[in-house]
Amino acid sequence: MTSAILPADLGFFSTLASAGSLSAAARELGITTPAVSKHLALMESRIGVSLVNRSTRRMSLTPEGEVYLDHARRILGDIDGMGEVLGVSKATPQGLLRVNATLGFGRSHVAPLISRFVRKYRQVEVQLQLSVNPPAPTEDLFDVCVRFGAPPDSRVIARRIAANRRLLCAAPAYLAKHGIPKVPNDLTTHNCIGIRQGEEAYGVWRLASGRGRSANTEAVKTRGNLATNDGEIAVNWALDGHGILMRAEWDIERYLRNGRLVPVLPQYYTPDADIYAVYPQRHQLAARVRAFVDFLALSFTQQVAAAKT
Repeated sequence: MTSAILPADLGFFSTLASAGSLSAAARELGITTPAVSKHLALMESRIGVSLVNRSTRRMSLTPEGEVYLDHARRILGDIDGMGEVLGVSKATPQGLLRVNATLGFGRSHVAPLISRFVRKYRQVEVQLQLSVNPPAPTEDLFDVCVRFGAPPDSRVIARRIAANRRLLCAAPAYLAKHGIPKVPNDLTTHNCIGIRQGEEAYGVWRLASGRGRSANTEAVKTRGNLATNDGEIAVNWALDGHGILMRAEWDIERYLRNGRLVPVLPQYYTPDADIYAVYPQRHQLAARVRAFVDFLALSFTQQVAAAKT
């Protein structure tokens, strides 16, 4: 009796779902779009349910398709993991690596490192997706997510790969015109550039006058006439002298060095934004994941050392 679900269907459907359309899947698989459509139709016929909602421009998964995809990816991950366990000492990084990162940091820092990574590991294929907000770790849409701050979910592995601070800064021209804040509450009289990202309360900046138990934290409701969900745009606005910005050190460090931006309220601490590589526990033995995370950690360490010299 022929099985309703064939092993080859799992990889096919995972690729189809990631591609987002029949034509895109055809390009990735190296076959024609009609061949993709036929394979999908045969799968649906064998199992007796519709897996994909088709339209002229895009496709979406049915509820049954979501269940199929979840199980397919889990099974494929288990197969990869078994291969890694059986040959972990001689495992060579290879296969598809799905990476997620935030818009600005991903564009400025992660993408260039991926370029170097694939030159070193030519058998690894990397798909990078940038998003405003990091996906929930339990969604298992990516092999590695590069994010700020450790996730609270214990079902994933979060490796700290670089220290990172959020800093307040502004262009010298802005401060010369509007004055330099002396205490956190002074920020309420300044034009503050807003960034709508993550789950943090928009427009509320938290500054502490100490560390640990002795810390006294003030929450300041800021205001301003400019806001964006793109960190790079916000930095450019600050460089143009429009106001005060709170941004991760990695994004503004070069401007602090050359004086185009200067620190504001440097005696106060702002929330840390350490950089983490987050990945499912079942991927910890995958050679491509281990190699990529190690590569990120080493590269960031080298960048920090170079900046201090």
